[in-house]
Amino acid sequence: MRRMNLTDINGTRLEVRQIAAASTTPHASAPLVFLHEGLGSVAMWRDWPDQLCALTGRAGLVYSRQGYGQSDPTPDVRGAPTERHGQRSGRLQPDYMHREAWEVLPALLAHFGIEAPVLVGHSDGGTIALLHASRHPVAACIVLAPHVIVEDLSVNAITAARLAYESGKLRPPLARYHADVDGAFWQWNDVWLSDGFRPFDIRPDCRRIRAPLLAIQGEADPYGTMAQIDDIAAHAPHTQRCKLPDCGHSPHRDQPDAVNAAILDFLR
Repeated sequence: MRRMNLTDINGTRLEVRQIAAASTTPHASAPLVFLHEGLGSVAMWRDWPDQLCALTGRAGLVYSRQGYGQSDPTPDVRGAPTERHGQRSGRLQPDYMHREAWEVLPALLAHFGIEAPVLVGHSDGGTIALLHASRHPVAACIVLAPHVIVEDLSVNAITAARLAYESGKLRPPLARYHADVDGAFWQWNDVWLSDGFRPFDIRPDCRRIRAPLLAIQGEADPYGTMAQIDDIAAHAPHTQRCKLPDCGHSPHRDQPDAVNAAILDFLR
């Protein structure tokens, strides 16, 4: 069963989709909360959240961050950053994932009465999941291709994405998923290629994560190396790592069977 709506969180309307638990009886297990990648949205997850919720028997919550999917756009996305009455406009700043993890996500979870979810984050969403788990209670944290530091490999891939967007190759496929496709692309691309973002490093935050943690990384990911999840494990030794061959930046699409099996085993 799918339900989708626009939910006001801190004065910004966010696209939210709820997935009912597969069982018709009350289910005590914590729901899965899905956090999308840098250019992701509710729709870009496709049907994987439904599959994972069905496999685990859990309810799910999927949402699009501001400026993505059908959520409210970010005004003047390439302009000077400003905030008035809680409304953000202008360029994203290097702490944008911290703010999502520590301000927006707690408000969203409170709105839906979710106290300690299982966070399932991909790429930027994985980073947001780690940051949230470092300060807030979660039942577990599952991250796919997360970023804890900025690697040259990542910068090179994101620079290539900019060239593809400017040439017109990348814009049409992204436009299927975002109401404001230019805003979605530039708010992500500009901050990642900014000088201020190069020192980004959340490894110290990972030391504070106490919840069970599963980190999944593809060996052929053009946006990050194994250093990302190895560094998580170095700072949070209880981390379970899953390294997947023949897998790029989207493990849940490239290797869905292996990812689902790893998550099911982890949650058991």
